[in-house]
This record gives sequence, C-alpha cells and structure tokens, in this order.
Amino acid sequence: MKFFHLSDLHIGLKLFNRDLYEDQAYVFDQIIAIAEKECPDVIVIAGDVYDKAIPAAEAVEAFDQFISRLTRSVPDTEIMIISGNHDSATRVNVFRSILQRQKIRMIGIPPQSPDDYIEKVVMQDAHGKVNFYLLPFVKPSMVRTIIGTDENGNNFSYNDTIHKLIEREIIEQSERNVLVSHQFYLPAATDPNTIERMDTEVCTVGNIDVVKADILERFDYAALGHIHKPMKVGCDSYRYCGTPLACSVSEANQQKGIIMIEMKEKGNFTMAFLPLTPLRQVRVITGTLENVLKQGCNDFVTVILTDKVDLDVFDMQDRVRYAFPNLLEIRREVSRKGDYKAQFSAEGALDAFDLCKSFLIDLDEVEQELLRDVINIAQEVQV
Repeated sequence: MKFFHLSDLHIGLKLFNRDLYEDQAYVFDQIIAIAEKECPDVIVIAGDVYDKAIPAAEAVEAFDQFISRLTRSVPDTEIMIISGNHDSATRVNVFRSILQRQKIRMIGIPPQSPDDYIEKVVMQDAHGKVNFYLLPFVKPSMVRTIIGTDENGNNFSYNDTIHKLIEREIIEQSERNVLVSHQFYLPAATDPNTIERMDTEVCTVGNIDVVKADILERFDYAALGHIHKPMKVGCDSYRYCGTPLACSVSEANQQKGIIMIEMKEKGNFTMAFLPLTPLRQVRVITGTLENVLKQGCNDFVTVILTDKVDLDVFDMQDRVRYAFPNLLEIRREVSRKGDYKAQFSAEGALDAFDLCKSFLIDLDEVEQELLRDVINIAQEVQV
C-alpha cells in the first residue's frame, strides 16, 4: 500500500497581502506530476484545505481545479481529506456521500452522536487490510454529546477528548491502521513552549490544545496536520508533513515536500520525502543596503538592513523595491542581532495573554483563566 501524506494547503492565504494562487498552483502541478509518476493507492490531505473558514470564490475554484486534475491523472487513487482548524467543518462535509462514489472522501465533521464513530476507510492489498481512520479537527465542545463532561459539568480537555474519542474505537491490532488527524500532538514529556511554531499557526493561550501522543501508539502510522514545519512526534511513524508551500516568513528556507509511505506487511513500512520546489522562495536577506541590493531577485523577500547610519527613507525604499519586485517588508535591525529567528522570537515574546494582563493588573486566578478563554475564543473566531 503506497500513500501520500499532505496537509495544510491553506488555499487563499495572503503573504503580506500578496495572493499566492499562482504559487500554490505551481506546487499543485508538481504534486499532480509526482502522483502520475508514483501512482499512490491513497492521497491523504490532513486538514486546513483553505486558509479561511469562508474561503473566497477564487480559493474554492483553485481547490476544485487541483482535485479535478488530480483525479483525472490518477483515477484509481483514493483521495482522503479531513477538515482542519482553519476550515469550516460543515463546508468540507458538503456532498460527502456523493463524492465518496468518486473515490473522494471529504470528512469535515467528527462523530456527532453516541452511535457515530470515526470515519473508517478500509483498503486492501497483497498483505491484507489497511484501515484509514479519518478524524477531522475536534474541539471538546463538538463531541460533548458523545464523551460527556467532567464531574463539574465542564467540557473535557483537548487531550482527554481525543483520547476518549479514539479509545471508543475497536482497532484491530493485527491489521495495519493509519490515523489521519489535525491536532497538536506532542510526546507526554515534551514542553509545548519548546516547539517552534510558525507565524500562521493558531496558538492557544497556555497551549490548552495539546494532545499527548501516547494515543497514537494504536496506529502503525499517523498522518498529521496542523504544524507547518515538517516534524515527527516521538518516532518516525507519527509525522507532521508541514505545508507544501511556505506560508510565512518564519518558514523561510524550509524544504517543503510530500511524505510517501509504502506499507508492506504489518510492522514493515518505508518512508520517502519527495521535495517540492516553489515558484518563488520565501527568504530573509540581512545586511547593509549596498550588500542587500546586490542580491536582487524575484523571490518573496524580507529585507533587514543593518546600516548604522541614517538612510534616505524614500530613496532606500525605491531602490530596495526595484531590486526585489516581490518585496514583503523592510526592517531595520535595532537589536543588532544577526539571527532573524532570534530577533523575531524576542519581538514576539509578549503574547496576547501577557499583553492583556499587563493592562489588566491584579487579576486573580479565576480572572486569569477567564482571560485565557476569551483570548482563545477570539483567536478561533479570527480563523
């Protein structure tokens, strides 16, 4: 059984108000070409199809063209898609039963009643069954009718919610099982604050959305979405593939690609990383004005100027924009730090919660918890 692991397409995303439709189409063309070459049995897209819950018409058209061309290129391939936290679950779920007959599984809504279970798609090869469990993004409030509430009548945590949802499934351990999920999974002993997060990821206050990755041990492979940087969760079997295209300056110089899994008999699989080349790289160029201008290119560029002398602002902007037609921003290095990531981290150290708390002094523990909830709800609404 051969399958592709993709996620976080974020169709409709703007990078500093620049449309990325042309860049996304360029990457989609590569995905289609690679699929034609490799002929996977399954292509998994683990959430965040769109960048907004209500996508623009152009975004819907871009996704339609991508899937239409993909199905024509590899007509025997099953395409399995779940919703992410950026998607509208109900919109992704539209025409679910009709699309299923076209070998397209679009699962937007998690189980809704005690009789419902995680969508399970059974595939077959020479070694037997491969069971794909398709679990879209879940907030505790979505499934309280199934898993109930705690002793105080409150929703369970994200961690308890996902554990309870998966634990109620009958997973045949003698067969090969794959989970497709869009959540923030981490090994139990890992501090969430040590995980590098990208600018475009929605981060909850207090990292309340963390799910312990021990629940993934029931599966032979976990195809995960949500984290934009390719990374594994404890072992090679549980992975975030990252975005197929850089979505922010914090993803500059990351190598994007497809994860290809080939499953043989139970316990035996191989993994390959199939690189994708962007139409335009996202780059950060640091140096004096004269040195920066020598590196002119058509990539998406953030320029950080290190000149210690005053510059003519209008002349400097004109010269930089001429050298970089797809300029994203110009910064002046004030902190004298050569590492852009370190500078960005320092600038972003004060998160929304700390910023609000600095204005609302003398908050007790109950008031702080209420503030966290308000900020988390506001961040979800923005998505």
